[in-house]
Amino acid sequence: MDLRKPIDASAAASMVVLCALWGTQQVAIKLAAPDMAPLFQVGLRSGVAALLVLFVVFARREHRAIGGEAWRPGLLAGVLFGLEFVLFAQGLLFTSASHMSIFLYTAPIFAALGLHFSLVEERLALVQWIGIAVAFAGIVLTFSGRGGATTGDTTWIGDLLGIAAGAVWGATTVVVRTSRLSRAPAAVTLWYQLMGACMFALVSALALGETQATVTATLLASLAYQTVILSAASYLAWFSLMRVYLASRLGVLSLMTPVFGIGFGIIVLGDDLTTEFVGGTALILLGIVLVSVRDLLVRRMERSPVTALSR
Repeated sequence: MDLRKPIDASAAASMVVLCALWGTQQVAIKLAAPDMAPLFQVGLRSGVAALLVLFVVFARREHRAIGGEAWRPGLLAGVLFGLEFVLFAQGLLFTSASHMSIFLYTAPIFAALGLHFSLVEERLALVQWIGIAVAFAGIVLTFSGRGGATTGDTTWIGDLLGIAAGAVWGATTVVVRTSRLSRAPAAVTLWYQLMGACMFALVSALALGETQATVTATLLASLAYQTVILSAASYLAWFSLMRVYLASRLGVLSLMTPVFGIGFGIIVLGDDLTTEFVGGTALILLGIVLVSVRDLLVRRMERSPVTALSR
């Protein structure tokens, strides 16, 4: 029996705030990019955030789970999480924050595909296959407007890296869902991921020579915001909500994040959006909703009087 609660007004308000915060991630990194490479930013913020989360782990006396049976899948999840952020950070060098917002959040599509082949209870229904087809049609549409692009246009590279980051994020979800990490404390799972992102991003930054930095007020403010608010506090709050409320409901509400991301990209950075990108974004979001909303529909049908009488 699922003891978690359906979404109430408090949870909905919390999710609006969290999605708005997550939607600023690309903007915060892009704003500080002239002073520090995005890859180096990700490595530093993840390392400091990992220390903050480790403090929470010890405060809750959950530290024994770090060295328990979850360490192998934890290591794999950390590597994948790190790879995701390397792709994400490098993608921001080529494309806009708005583009990265939508392509990164194709992750639920890839997670659904991976879980379909990994767990019997996660088999995709027809409506979800339709959602996947719609989302990929949206991706094709967003690229279709590049026929008139100039020879030097490299935006498509960043967009492809964003899609790859979404795919790796989806793979991380599959690892967490299908391993002992699904039973580990949430803060421990987050710690593994942050440590993976820190090590992977810093090593990559060193290898690529992207470690130069100019200390400015913008950079310090961005790093502090990314570390304390985005990487640590917001995800701990998310995991706290996951402990109380139904995950499928929270997952649907999290789809507000790319919308906020695009909005902030336009308002703060002045991102330009083509007609094809707007149309493709609408299709991608629709596809993600169709993939993510199935659990909601199933639960409602199970609780409906008609379904109950037919049993």
